[in-house]
Amino acid sequence: MLVLLLAAPLAAQARLLGKLGQIEFQPCRLSAAGAPGSLEAECARITLPENYAEPAGRRISVRLALLASRASKPAPDPVVLLAGGPGQSAVEAYPLAHGALGPLLAKRNILLVEQRGTGESSPLKCPMPDWKDPQEQTVASARAQALACLKTYEGKADPRWYTTDDYIEDLEQVRKALGVAQFDLVGGSYGTRVALEYLRRHPDSLRAVFIDSVVPPELALGQDHARNLEDALDGMAQRCSADKACAARYGDLRASLRKLRDDVQHAPRTVSIRDPRTNEPLRLVFDAAALLGVARMFSYAPETVMVLPYLLGEAAAGRPEALLAQAQLIYASLPDQLAHGLELSVICSEDADLLRTDEADRDTLMGADFAAFIKAQCEVWPHRQRAADFKQPVVSSVPVLLVSGERDPVTPPRYAEQAAKTLSNSRQLVAKGQGHTPMGAGCLPRLIREFFDKLEPQKLDAHCLDAMGDAPFFIDAQGPAP
Repeated sequence: MLVLLLAAPLAAQARLLGKLGQIEFQPCRLSAAGAPGSLEAECARITLPENYAEPAGRRISVRLALLASRASKPAPDPVVLLAGGPGQSAVEAYPLAHGALGPLLAKRNILLVEQRGTGESSPLKCPMPDWKDPQEQTVASARAQALACLKTYEGKADPRWYTTDDYIEDLEQVRKALGVAQFDLVGGSYGTRVALEYLRRHPDSLRAVFIDSVVPPELALGQDHARNLEDALDGMAQRCSADKACAARYGDLRASLRKLRDDVQHAPRTVSIRDPRTNEPLRLVFDAAALLGVARMFSYAPETVMVLPYLLGEAAAGRPEALLAQAQLIYASLPDQLAHGLELSVICSEDADLLRTDEADRDTLMGADFAAFIKAQCEVWPHRQRAADFKQPVVSSVPVLLVSGERDPVTPPRYAEQAAKTLSNSRQLVAKGQGHTPMGAGCLPRLIREFFDKLEPQKLDAHCLDAMGDAPFFIDAQGPAP
């Protein structure tokens, strides 16, 4: 699950902190593809045991980054961003989250602790299959891909010690080394699992928690992916049908998508396009992987949902070039954004045994094979058993603010509602018309800041969220109807 946030211009931070507790920070810059410019920060490293049960064994180096508050005397509780995926680096994700979290710098420092296995912290990145040369994905090929990835880390890392629990222990070690009594947590997508589990394990270490696009503890990651995406696409089609211009241009969008899916499954074809990054000529196969990749990733945010009917309509009319250009951008960027080995370490230890193939998903765009593929990879990927209470609800009175996007195709609002049932000092907000990780949209950055300042989730005036809504659909390449 990727954390996709609205970016804002990256303002420089003038004040340098240097040494905090036992950790020495040095000036550095943070940047990310899609973020405007770069951001001044301070970076450091901390050396930690790979396996906490064997402190004299192999050590790993974890990267930290810190953004200094503008306050002359910052509040003692820094805000810690927990990124998504699993497999995304908090250090690399922050520049895209700055629009949402930057206002917190008025009073607090922001700390980024890279999850082990991501970014530059003993990364477990896997070579990805070349989607331009598609092969049928089978249980055997999934298992072979995991084995190929595992071989690249033979003798260098033990994937058993790259789980949510290990990340939480890293966070605790960093907190102690900094001499900080409590953290404030911000978690997005998979980061919400980390935040809730941290709250379970170390409640006294946390002052407040904000979680966006919530993964409740009971959920097996991936179990509902096919159904949640289908619901989001059905909702998009229904909104198109209710819009005169969209309906006139695309007709029954859901029927068109089903026909398009059937066509590419039975008769994929090669199409010539220009690489959207280099302008070099490319020959790509328009197949189910390309269609699924674009339909799924473009469902994440209203800014891309509004373009999806146009891309699907063009492809249904025999012009898939625009859709394939977007697929090329998506698949080319995934290896840099996510560490698939870390993803496997998390899912194989925490979720795989609970995944079930649901034959009702067979007719969805994503299909019903996700569970089988994950289980096949986990048969060969080293992992360990989760804690006995890991899948139990988290019970806490610590202030928690939960946010969901109304149109989220990955973690719909019902997930946050489920998690909030046992959080006695919590409140759930739903951002209308928004998708996955909407924390940077509209007035949400202000509400997040007010939450951390006052710790009164029930008293937040969230009427500003009523102004949010669905974005108009593109009718052609020029944009929405006038």
